[in-house]
Amino acid sequence: MHRASCIMYHENDMRVGIFGGTFNPIHYGHLRAAEEVREKLGLDRILFIPSGTPPLKTEELTEAVHRYKMTRLAVVTNRFFELSDIECRHPGKSYTVKTVEELKKTSPGIDFLFILGIDAFLDISNWWNPEKLIGLMDFVVIPRSPFRFVDLLSSPYISADEHVLKKLDAAEIESSTIKLKSNRDMIALRLPVIDISATRIRGLLSEGKSIKYLLPEAVESYIISNKLYRS
Repeated sequence: MHRASCIMYHENDMRVGIFGGTFNPIHYGHLRAAEEVREKLGLDRILFIPSGTPPLKTEELTEAVHRYKMTRLAVVTNRFFELSDIECRHPGKSYTVKTVEELKKTSPGIDFLFILGIDAFLDISNWWNPEKLIGLMDFVVIPRSPFRFVDLLSSPYISADEHVLKKLDAAEIESSTIKLKSNRDMIALRLPVIDISATRIRGLLSEGKSIKYLLPEAVESYIISNKLYRS
């Protein structure tokens, strides 16, 4: 599939996972999680969407053009990974609802699933128009330390069986499909947790330390050549 800046899928019945994030920078934790989700759920593609200016993020973001280029370098070797600049190319703040609506409009035959961590799903009530968002597509919720699946019980958007969530946390089951209040599905999916964070990578770089084996070499080279994340 061609990795164009504006993705339009023309095949019907494809299942595409939307994987958004600041990717500041993208690393092996992101990439491995995306590959695990794709393989376990039999998705046709994973669409990476580096954010423009998220309304809620407080961290200092590297320019969107750099984050987009780093993500492109990271995904180019996987034929199942796609990249979109749908948020990076728009000025101002990025809103997930608007992004998803645009994707569904340009690719009406595609079954999109939104991939996010437990922490992000618990924060979704603070996003713009969350009730509309959870009605637009199904969700895939994956582990994010230190949160547990049972923590999802505090979300106002799901009706879940505590026993099932505890079985997920105990690795007794690999996944469970839970109904959202919108009647859409949320797939709670166990994945191996890779303890890598963009915060740690930025910290190492600011201290002049090595970031080898935390992200693809091409991304590391881009960071060094563009003098990113220096204190």
